[in-house]
Amino acid sequence: MRTALVIGTGLIGTSAALALTQRGVVVHLSDHDPEQARTAAALGAGTDEAPAGPVDLAIVAAPPAHVAAVLADAVRRGVARGYVDVASVKGGPRRELEALGLDLSSYIGTHPMAGREKSGPLAATGDLFEGRPWVLTPTRDTDTEVLNLALELVSHCRAVPVVMDADAHDRAVALVSHMPHLVSSMVAARLQHAEEAAVRLCGQGIRDVTRIAASDPRMWMDILSANPGPVADLLTDVAADLTETVRALRALQSSDETERHEGTAGIEDMLRRGNAGQVRVPGKHGSAPRVYETVAVLIDDQPGQLARIFADADRAGVNIEDVRIEHATGQQAGLVQLMVEPKAVPVLTAALRERGWALRQ
Repeated sequence: MRTALVIGTGLIGTSAALALTQRGVVVHLSDHDPEQARTAAALGAGTDEAPAGPVDLAIVAAPPAHVAAVLADAVRRGVARGYVDVASVKGGPRRELEALGLDLSSYIGTHPMAGREKSGPLAATGDLFEGRPWVLTPTRDTDTEVLNLALELVSHCRAVPVVMDADAHDRAVALVSHMPHLVSSMVAARLQHAEEAAVRLCGQGIRDVTRIAASDPRMWMDILSANPGPVADLLTDVAADLTETVRALRALQSSDETERHEGTAGIEDMLRRGNAGQVRVPGKHGSAPRVYETVAVLIDDQPGQLARIFADADRAGVNIEDVRIEHATGQQAGLVQLMVEPKAVPVLTAALRERGWALRQ
């Protein structure tokens, strides 16, 4: 791939353009808002000048509801040898394109499983897709050359290609992305009118659960409108679990010992099912999840504290597998939780104490 046209310079489109530009591909940028394309160009994502002729690959980064129309226009104008879209829903747009009677041999639907709570070109980064799954949904009609161009795109973005059927993809993202976003929003909505004293008690748990609720509602309306059935089916199951959990909690309030026992069994069943599901979530780089132990370090909220901790861990020869930061309420201090291999705990603990860090048991 030597040339590409990115149509839609939001977070995903601009991030892909940045990655391609960094790999030496000449990228042209287009957007219904010319100012947004100019912003992406100013960030180094390419040029907002139109290509002189057909490019190797056109990447449509429009919302799901507009993908078919934008793709159809691009195909009719013959702007590229191959076409992909990066929308988060795949079945609907393809059926819309088929209904338009287009030859879809030059098109393949794709979906990079990456994103941020922020949107727009200013939120874009060239490494957004690195190590992340990138779904490809070819059909029997897909031209081999186009599939190879899509694979080259994924490679340039340092993502991991995953081939799926379009409708299977839509059911999968409903489970792992769309439904969780709505549940996160429902939890976050409980905080809107909560007492300030209660909100001040928020810790890392509520931050983890509500983080994705900060995303742009307009963007999520586009996504959910394109995949409502599978999401509604999953929420029906969640609603049944909620109803049963409420029943079990009410039973725990009962004065009847049998009812309390049934309530306890119901809650334990839900928690254990949660355990069983959580361990199936892939670990780092999509590998099987691993069990790490935590070394907790108390820090002041001062510049350079994290850099010092990582440097001290490096000197001790310990690899930090993951890290979380829990900020103390009302204080300029926090707790850094370093996740490491179990065998590394005593080494890291001794090294950090030797260098004056305060550890929490």
